[in-house]
Formats: sequence, C-alpha cells, structure tokens
Amino acid sequence: MASFEDADTEETLTCLRMTVYHPGQLESGIFQSINFGSRQKLPSSVVVNFGRNSKVCLYTFQDKQVSRVQFSLQLFKKFDSSVLSFEIKNMSKKASLIVDNRELGYLNKLDLPSKCMVRFGEFQFLMEKEDGESLDYFETQLIFSSISLLQENNWPLHTPIPEYGSFSSCSTQSSSPEEMDENESCARGLR
Repeated sequence: MASFEDADTEETLTCLRMTVYHPGQLESGIFQSINFGSRQKLPSSVVVNFGRNSKVCLYTFQDKQVSRVQFSLQLFKKFDSSVLSFEIKNMSKKASLIVDNRELGYLNKLDLPSKCMVRFGEFQFLMEKEDGESLDYFETQLIFSSISLLQENNWPLHTPIPEYGSFSSCSTQSSSPEEMDENESCARGLR
C-alpha cells in the first residue's frame, strides 16, 4: 500500500460549464441524450463536437435543423501561459455561430472568452470556464436551463443580421437612430 508521501499530487482540472436552453426543449426531447449536471473528464487532446451525429459528437441534439457537426471546442495553451483556453469553431455550412456578438461562418474559429453566450438557431449556451492546473485532462459540464439565458443574463435579446449575413463593425458617435442610404459607407457615421 502506497504511503501518503508517495501518492500523486492531485491537480485541479479546467472545467467548461455550459448552461443550455432551447424554447422547444420540453416538447421535442432535443436534449434527451445529454446527461445534465455531471462533469465529464476528458483527455486534453480531445476535440469536443456538438451536433446531431452521435458517432462523432460527444453532445448530440435530437433536432433535424442541427448540422451533423454544428460546432467544436478544443483545448489549447497560449504561448508563454500556464492557463488553458478553449477555441470554438463553427462546423456548420448552413448556420452561423454567434459568440457574444461575433458571427462565425463555416470553419471560422476564435478563442472562447472565459464567460460568453453562444447561439445558433434557437439554441443558447452560456459558457463559463473555471481554470485548473492539469495539462493532461479537462472537464465539461452541461446544465439545463428552463428559462431563456438571454433574458436571465441580460444579454441583448437579438442583434439583427443584415442580408449579407455579417455584422457591421462601424459605429456612430450619436446614440440616436440615424437613417442612412444602403449604399453609404461606415465613414459617414464617423465624421
């Protein structure tokens, strides 16, 4: 029997806690294959896929509007940092993925903020990262929400997506609405 001094040091694990909501979740069984509440320990090399294909996705949604692989999360360590981070990548050719108010098209990826709202279709995910020490393993945890996360967390209810499918990066100094011709550029509002 190993003594206390010889035992391995127990390291805390980075955990990505994801609270999920969909308005039709109670009637349709969208989340029936997800084990809510429990933490799942995974090797740091694993890419966590979300979608409707149970053969390649760790978390599956029973909804035909969801792509076979909707999005993926992968753990990484930034150069000169001991803290683990996640990147999120949109794997759907049909639907954009909104991370806070940034729109990701097919195969676009970005570093996941420590706390953010991720949306596609009518799905809402509040993602919160708890830092840990281990570089070998991490955990994921899904939590079910019975109410809209956008309303509960005071996120903007919706940001309009223009015809061309992307958000405008220009802003105006005026806080009041201003009518603009559709052919005018962002520069007009910055004068």
